[in-house]
Amino acid sequence: MIIAVDGPAASGKGTVAKALARHYRLPHLDTGLLYRAVAATVRRLELDPTQEADSVAACDFDELTLADPVLRTDEVGQLASIVSAHPLVRAALLARQKRFAHQPGGAVLDGRDIGTVIAPDATAKLFVKATPQIRARRRHAELQGHGSTLSFDKVLADIRARDARDSGRSTAPLVMANDAMLLDTSFLSIEASVEKAIALVEGRLR
Repeated sequence: MIIAVDGPAASGKGTVAKALARHYRLPHLDTGLLYRAVAATVRRLELDPTQEADSVAACDFDELTLADPVLRTDEVGQLASIVSAHPLVRAALLARQKRFAHQPGGAVLDGRDIGTVIAPDATAKLFVKATPQIRARRRHAELQGHGSTLSFDKVLADIRARDARDSGRSTAPLVMANDAMLLDTSFLSIEASVEKAIALVEGRLR
């Protein structure tokens, strides 16, 4: 069983995907971490994230990079949105994601193009969304918890800019798959979001 969970930044897709993986006892991959690892490597090597060749050179990162806490910072998140727009970067990471999705027994993956590109044959596809203001509020609270002093307005502007980049890129843009089920978490608690996600998947399995 393959479960694809897509959606914009801070929509709750990661939380939902992890809960689904626990519920169905499946391995989980946050594909955004792969792009964050590329971004962190670009930064560490002092390369230019806007240059495709520089970003591709950073795709051969060590697996240990995925556990680095720096990947969760807002700065790396912004860089990840830039490097992920390069078609050759997406191509370089494609095989790794497809292998994970199609391992024996299946998997849960979350990202921007799981249901459309990585696993168009997924058993169940969810598209998780929330309003930009609510997503910014969540991200702002998360960043404050890590000691960030970024203002809410700056976080909201960053969310809107990332949405525009993710939806407007030429390769694998953020878009809801035709056969995906919509989950709007704007006014749902984490528990209610997870409950609804499981119900949606169960409905598709039936």
